[in-house]
Amino acid sequence: MATEYLHVPAATLQRQIELILTAWGMPPEVVAPTAEVMVETDLRGIDSHGIAMLPLYDQLRRQGKIEMRPEIATVRESAVTALIDAGGGLGHAPSVEAMDLAVDKARAAGLAAVAVRNSNHFGAAGAYALRAARAGLIGMVMTNAGSRAIVPTRAREPVFGTNPIAFAAPTGNGEPFVLDMATSTIAVGKVKLAVYNHRPLPEGWVVDGEGDDVTDPTLAFDGHGRMKPDYGVTPLGGLPRLSSHKGYGLAAMVEILCSMLPGTPFIGALADRREHETGHFFQAMDPDAFREPGAFTAELDAMLGHLRRLTPTDPAAPVLVAGDPERAAEAQRLDSGIPLPAILVASLRQVCADAGVDFLPEHAMAPAAGT
Repeated sequence: MATEYLHVPAATLQRQIELILTAWGMPPEVVAPTAEVMVETDLRGIDSHGIAMLPLYDQLRRQGKIEMRPEIATVRESAVTALIDAGGGLGHAPSVEAMDLAVDKARAAGLAAVAVRNSNHFGAAGAYALRAARAGLIGMVMTNAGSRAIVPTRAREPVFGTNPIAFAAPTGNGEPFVLDMATSTIAVGKVKLAVYNHRPLPEGWVVDGEGDDVTDPTLAFDGHGRMKPDYGVTPLGGLPRLSSHKGYGLAAMVEILCSMLPGTPFIGALADRREHETGHFFQAMDPDAFREPGAFTAELDAMLGHLRRLTPTDPAAPVLVAGDPERAAEAQRLDSGIPLPAILVASLRQVCADAGVDFLPEHAMAPAAGT
């Protein structure tokens, strides 16, 4: 069954997000970076972490789990470190602040790390790592997630969030290397998108409380952007025989840097997970602190070029490097608009109605089948 999409210009989508967040009571200085990160995420093809999150944010807001007027403050700081309290709000604005602060400190000292506590979902980790790369620095970003999702190897119940890791490095040609990956086989948002797009899940991605594969996403999804409590995603690797212990270990590493380091609770030990306890970790490194200026980017350009020139197993599918698919998606979507599946359009229309704002995509490009 073909899925119908509404293709919406990025500027329209950004204005829509701004209107909704403002109607929810978010101040302009928080609205601007939040909308910017969300739209960039959709432009780069990471559909699970952009505007598709608004229905869930609305639900959490109504439940009092997101502070719409957060007091974002730096509570500890040294020459190369800082701890930011996000005030219980969405994580986008404090994360932009944290990465920018890490970049400034790294320019002065060579490297720096900033942690964030008392936060919420911050969208795609790669958006912040890319921010460092665009400033000419290497960026590394991690976050624990707001719901238990990953089932540890040999366990029966989910313990960690999908706990993503992002890494970005600047190049001489302006096309940074950008790796953005969950430590699970799949992001929970992809389960939601599978529902929206009427697509089955591959085996080994989602399991139930008995450890059995689940391929019907509607069985695992509660309709509000969350996995049902007795369902979970597998660690990166999928199955024990395919080294899922490595993904499990990476998820634990992210939890250490995003829970124990900034001082947020370990998600697996909480009887009642409070959304505003999410933590983030940001690191920036200046390549020129290690090499002569330009040496790092020149050699990275050469390596990436070598990888792209490798002989592909399928001539129709050339070898890519991290960041290539997102750049291609951005170029296409800047031209044709960001595709929103019909079920998401319906959800967003309701969010707008409840917020008392116009649904701007009503005047966007005509619906079309496929992406």
